[in-house]
Amino acid sequence: MRSSTLWSFLAVFAILSATLATSAFTERRHPQSLAQPLAAIPYSLAGWRFVEDSPLPPSTLKRLVLSDYVSRLYAQNSQQLGLFIAYYAEQRSGESMHSPKHCLPGSGWEIWQYGSAQVPVNGRNVTINKYSIHKGSERQVVLYWYQSGARVIASEYVGKFLLMRDAVLDGRTDGALVRITLPDQPGAVEKGIAFASELITQVQRCYGLPVLTASRY
Repeated sequence: MRSSTLWSFLAVFAILSATLATSAFTERRHPQSLAQPLAAIPYSLAGWRFVEDSPLPPSTLKRLVLSDYVSRLYAQNSQQLGLFIAYYAEQRSGESMHSPKHCLPGSGWEIWQYGSAQVPVNGRNVTINKYSIHKGSERQVVLYWYQSGARVIASEYVGKFLLMRDAVLDGRTDGALVRITLPDQPGAVEKGIAFASELITQVQRCYGLPVLTASRY
């Protein structure tokens, strides 16, 4: 009987705690703004040069409800690299970052290999996601991560937990999804990592934060 009472108490406590956390998340959050727009990302990074913008169609913009974004094509010799960054000043139900795990298959791409990569930034390493995808005979490498303030995070689950924590502590729910796409060719991953190394610092400058705090997630 005592055991049953204890478990009932713990269940009620868990529900109340979740309710309070959700209430704090809703009441305290407030939209942020970038110190610089994402358009301030340089047109030349790690030996890659800007080719053209790749604006999203109005229907996609309406669905994503972005606060700011950049979608570009870069080139290095005969190779091309796609850059997409989506920033949300405030995340809420229906207005939050969409994981490539779901977006890529929804666009007809099949993820045939999941992995991660280490990116050197300011003398330390951060972990990002590295996927291999294909659509028919076309193969690409995708590098992506979540960047919020000084944090670089690979895990969606850790990102959501930290988002809730930030919302409770200081009301911040802003964040960005950063994605790099290259044709799956020899040396593509290494070149993508070099690009990511410089890009992470540039995104951080858009946040107005000069010093990167590496995350192990």
